[in-house]
Amino acid sequence: MKKIILGMVFLCAAQANFAHASIKVVTTIGQITDVVKNVGGEHVAVIGLMGAGVDPHLYKASESDVRKLAEADIIFYNGLYLEAKMEDIFKQMLRNKVTAAVGEPIEKNRLLDSVSYAGHHDPHIWFDVSLWMQVVQTVTDTLSKFDPVNAQEYQIRADEYLLELKKLDQYVEGRASELEKEERVLVTAHDAFRYFGRRYDFEVIGLQGLSTESEAGAKDVMGLADLIAQRKIRAIFVESSVPERNIKAVQQAVKARGWNVEIGGELFSDAMGDAGTFEGTYIGMVTHNIDTIVDALK
Repeated sequence: MKKIILGMVFLCAAQANFAHASIKVVTTIGQITDVVKNVGGEHVAVIGLMGAGVDPHLYKASESDVRKLAEADIIFYNGLYLEAKMEDIFKQMLRNKVTAAVGEPIEKNRLLDSVSYAGHHDPHIWFDVSLWMQVVQTVTDTLSKFDPVNAQEYQIRADEYLLELKKLDQYVEGRASELEKEERVLVTAHDAFRYFGRRYDFEVIGLQGLSTESEAGAKDVMGLADLIAQRKIRAIFVESSVPERNIKAVQQAVKARGWNVEIGGELFSDAMGDAGTFEGTYIGMVTHNIDTIVDALK
């Protein structure tokens, strides 16, 4: 009886969140939530499952999440094996509702291979703003197909947002150009920034692989500490959705080798900042990251 009552509470909560909107949307990561809000405007009610500081690699859907997904008209998720523990749920939902993996339509020659999972691609596509612009169009097309009456409005809103993303892309390039080539070395907790490195010409070194599921070993920490000390890298970075203990262990190991490397700040990798803040938007997240990286490495 208790489970039934709780289930009814979760269901009512989902229905309340979706009230007075023509399209009920559930998203996974905050980056996608932000796109849907920008494109859908008043025609969508969006529930994002993963908030600030949540690691999508490890995320498992709760009973309330499943109910929210079941109530949705459209489900948007990243795909490319980012939400690995939810793959089966998405396949089940695909049978009777619109379910879109926004990363999957990107041309395969623009995707990087996964360093952790054979046969998969690196899912962290939002770090290349030009790639994320394709995601905006995928969301727009999906909403327009579901709701053709408002398709023109969705495209207008998308075009306006894409102009802002083009400016963002140029801003990141401009800030990156403030660093000399040899200064553009980004050391982080896990290997999430490879698209960023390719697009904006940074050498990217992650202590762990693409997934955060496994712990970095002592050998990894020592090897990275050797590299940082030898090359006299000025700063390394923690991530908001990954425990910082491993990066701090690297910092101490570098110090033991006679070089003081700073913790340059906290970067947003798999999750954005708190809702209602600038960093809680995609543009704010990217702006924060490039400003933090460049200011620390300068």
